Amino acid sequence: MIELKNISWTTPDGNNILDDVSLILPDKKLIAITGPNGGGKTTLAKIIAGILIPQKGSILMNGEDITNLDVTERAKKGIAFAFQQPVRFKGLTVRSLIEIASGGGISGSALCDYLSQVGLCARDYLDREVNSTLSGGEMKRIEIATVLARKASVSVFDEPEAGIDIWSFAGLIRTFEALRKNPEGTLIIVSHQERILRIADEIILLNNGKVAQRGSGRKMLDNIVSSGNASTVCIKKEAVIDG
Repeated sequence: MIELKNISWTTPDGNNILDDVSLILPDKKLIAITGPNGGGKTTLAKIIAGILIPQKGSILMNGEDITNLDVTERAKKGIAFAFQQPVRFKGLTVRSLIEIASGGGISGSALCDYLSQVGLCARDYLDREVNSTLSGGEMKRIEIATVLARKASVSVFDEPEAGIDIWSFAGLIRTFEALRKNPEGTLIIVSHQERILRIADEIILLNNGKVAQRGSGRKMLDNIVSSGNASTVCIKKEAVIDG
């Protein structure tokens, strides 16, 4: 369980991005974080992962204070982070990347299974380099495969739908649906996409750096849509097609 206590974060020029945010993120749930652009969603995700350190407040993981641990130390504790724009590694193959993520000693059948779960054929991808020859959708799915291989207790995804085609997006939804049915850990997804929000166990709405609202997934989303606030929150019904 992740617990955030009175988290605040301000930019060097004094822009208050998070303001006294307190949350408990339960184990083995799919938790979606949504809200208008600039509301603090990505900053909160990066603080959970250790990419950013809060200026005020504390973060507990299963009761242990991890506030001052950096991203590497938190990864060792079992927190994984998937970037909005996955990093490319020239000279490194997909096979090697997944092996590194898993900690080594992974079987060929397991490698194939991780790629299959994200809708990719292992034969076509294992020996390809993680470079510019891969599309945005391919990179996003490969990165998710590495997160699966990590078997992290907390996996944080920052707008996983960003920049992928509509067919890859459909596969992405199926992957998250499968993970939700058989959770190995907590999934935290920053997203504007209605189809992702629809499968969440819980939705947290951030606005102006504060928790504006939170509740069970479907009920919460229906409330946002019925109240006419969907456009304000920037909820999108379709994935962006990657040309």
